[in-house]
Amino acid sequence: MTLSADRARDDIYRDGITACPGAFTPEWADRMREDIELAFTDALDRPGGAVGRGPNRYYVEIHPEQLRGFVDLVTHPWVTAVCAAVLGPRYEIVELGFDVPLPGAVDQPWHRDFPMPDATRRERRLNSLAFNLTGVDTVEAMGPFEIAPGTQFDDEPDFAHGMFPPKERWQRYRELAVRKYPRRGDISARSALTIHRGTANISDTPRPVLVLGVDAPDAGNADRHDMAVTGDYWAALPQAVRDHLHCPVVDALTPINQKHTIEGLVMGAAE
Repeated sequence: MTLSADRARDDIYRDGITACPGAFTPEWADRMREDIELAFTDALDRPGGAVGRGPNRYYVEIHPEQLRGFVDLVTHPWVTAVCAAVLGPRYEIVELGFDVPLPGAVDQPWHRDFPMPDATRRERRLNSLAFNLTGVDTVEAMGPFEIAPGTQFDDEPDFAHGMFPPKERWQRYRELAVRKYPRRGDISARSALTIHRGTANISDTPRPVLVLGVDAPDAGNADRHDMAVTGDYWAALPQAVRDHLHCPVVDALTPINQKHTIEGLVMGAAE
């Protein structure tokens, strides 16, 4: 492991999140946003194309071929080093998608993205990561991502669906909360178990964020996703990408019907 990967691993195990500012140029991030906007327009035009994550807030899963910078992202030295450091050398790329909090999105309830797995509960081992890349330079009015550092190991039996702390516990997360203001080209990596929420977007600008999900071999999150690649695309990928990309190779891509619904986020405002 490199020194930066060691530091990132320490950050993730201590705080639940780390970051690499300026990993890409703003122009690279602008192309990413163009691809997100194209996929988002398509997703909204078909049933099941986008899943709600609260009022005016959506999640869309896409195929690697829909993102021109996919290979750039999954071969970035910081990304590969952090994946190996936290998840081991046989890590698996299982998810590619994006969140779009539109103007009018409200505060989400505090949550984690899935119930705590046994590997974390019994061994205190994190076996998945979520990498995020913003499509805009984030400012307060856009409703920045808010996270409660150090809560990735919280294991309370009264979490609804294993993900939602009861409201009487929210004050602790408010006191711990840190808002993030990434800029175009930055990458963050976090445990999706760390308690977090999106905040209200009171601006007139959407705040699209790319999501790359990566697992250790035992995590099993690939079952939640339908990412695929065509044969020609697969053949053109570097071997270093094929080694970690665990998805079907198909003759033609089929638009993904979203199934990664997080119950409780679609119900409305947090308060």
